Amino acid sequence: MPLPVWILLFCLLGGALSVVAAAGFLRLGRLAERRLPDLVSFATGALLGTAFLALLPHALEEPGAPGAHRVMGTVLLGVLAFFALEKLVLWRHCHAPECDAHGPGEPPARPAAGALILVGDAFHNFVDGVLIAAAFLADIHLGIVTALAVAAHEIPQEVGDFAILLHSGYGRARAFAYNLLSGLATVVGGLLGWAALAPAHGALAYVLAVAAASFVYIAVADLIPDLHRRLAPGETARQLALIALGVGVVALGHTFAH
Repeated sequence: MPLPVWILLFCLLGGALSVVAAAGFLRLGRLAERRLPDLVSFATGALLGTAFLALLPHALEEPGAPGAHRVMGTVLLGVLAFFALEKLVLWRHCHAPECDAHGPGEPPARPAAGALILVGDAFHNFVDGVLIAAAFLADIHLGIVTALAVAAHEIPQEVGDFAILLHSGYGRARAFAYNLLSGLATVVGGLLGWAALAPAHGALAYVLAVAAASFVYIAVADLIPDLHRRLAPGETARQLALIALGVGVVALGHTFAH
């Protein structure tokens, strides 16, 4: 199968299909509310596993790689850049209607808040698409693992986005349609990323390092603080088990793929 088709299919998985999965998950009602922290825990492990066990090793081993110091320096700059983007509310991951990015602990009630979510989500999805394309250009198996990690963290994010849009006055059908359009930005980013990076293999190591930075930042700055809100020993044990499961799935998948 041609590489652009691989990128297209897995960008759909990471973007549009995660919106559909989130919409279906929300229909579970109370059960969805109780199981959402489990998804966040698993996504944390999947993101960290993909960053440290897949993306960074490939960035360091990529033909013509610039060396460990430059790769790790790129990761550091990437983390700082994502911090700045989050300050601009372009990278914020909300997993509940009450989100500090959209008000002081209160659900947003204005359509402008919903529009802000959609713009930020579309930007984030576009960048995800570029990163998925870079991973596929380095190695098809790495691309698959990266796209699955994107989907793992996009589903709980989209659940939170749906809740915020509904609190902003959007109807269910309208919220779903706009979220789906935002998810398709992943496909646009993937195809444009493939077109731009295919002739520029020297840049792949840097882009993979940026992908690792985004995964580490999302896990550490957005997902893990959500998990710290549940302090019961049983909840902590469950979170650790699911994080380990996420890391293990990535590790086993990457090992068997090679």
